[in-house]
Amino acid sequence: MVVQQHRRRGGAIAVAATVVGVMAATGCSGAGAAEDGKVRGSAEEVRRAADVLAGAKSSRARTSMEMAAGGTRVTIRGEGGYDFARRMGRLTVVLPPDPAGETGHEPITELFTPGALYMKNRGAGVPADKWVRVDTTTLEDGNLVTGGATDPLAAAELLRGIERVTYLGETEMAGRKVRHFRGTTDIGRAASAAQPHARASLEAAAKGFTKDVVPFDAYLDDAGRLLKVRHRFTFANEGRTVAVTSTTVLFDFGTPVDVRLPAAKDIYSGKIRA
Repeated sequence: MVVQQHRRRGGAIAVAATVVGVMAATGCSGAGAAEDGKVRGSAEEVRRAADVLAGAKSSRARTSMEMAAGGTRVTIRGEGGYDFARRMGRLTVVLPPDPAGETGHEPITELFTPGALYMKNRGAGVPADKWVRVDTTTLEDGNLVTGGATDPLAAAELLRGIERVTYLGETEMAGRKVRHFRGTTDIGRAASAAQPHARASLEAAAKGFTKDVVPFDAYLDDAGRLLKVRHRFTFANEGRTVAVTSTTVLFDFGTPVDVRLPAAKDIYSGKIRA
């Protein structure tokens, strides 16, 4: 939803012109940080967030992606669920109104799978009953921002590349105590440490952003489950610097999540307008 055009093998596909059109009309280690994985409030706890989520099986999810460029700021919101054991998720993504205040676009259904993003109600000449499939390993951002929502599992995998982290202690979120960490992660380092299902997309992202070092805030519960993570990305788009703040909130762990991939006959293979 952000970068207007990404190159794919064999040509280009516009997967994010809608929000671009709307926009156009580092932390350091502190006294609370600990590098010993056995110590509560340690960097290793954050690095293992993706592994702990896999053990949690599934959860509900809310996402928001705020973009700022040239004095314009827009926010895309999503809601759905994620099956961490199957590495698949489903979100309903709502685009912001255009400058005239018109919504003009039905919510987009997005399915996340290793190496691919499926979108329904994509617009741009795609029939309403058809899905678009995007190979995320060919996207310059690895789909960390393209879909208008960061894949929740990819958001956790990105934390494997943390360089520096500060444990800020306990805080309260939705009426419960959580542990707050702040630091920076390196996309290339995360790609090297990622599980195979996430590695190719993160390797693509390491080549596409203006800055590979990404500031983050992460909130974990006592079981080490990632309840909330906020990443701050920076990239260049048509000569402009775009700042993107992507937030993922996970809750209701263990809730069943039904993700069914579309049949081949339901995937659109025609031309997508820019």
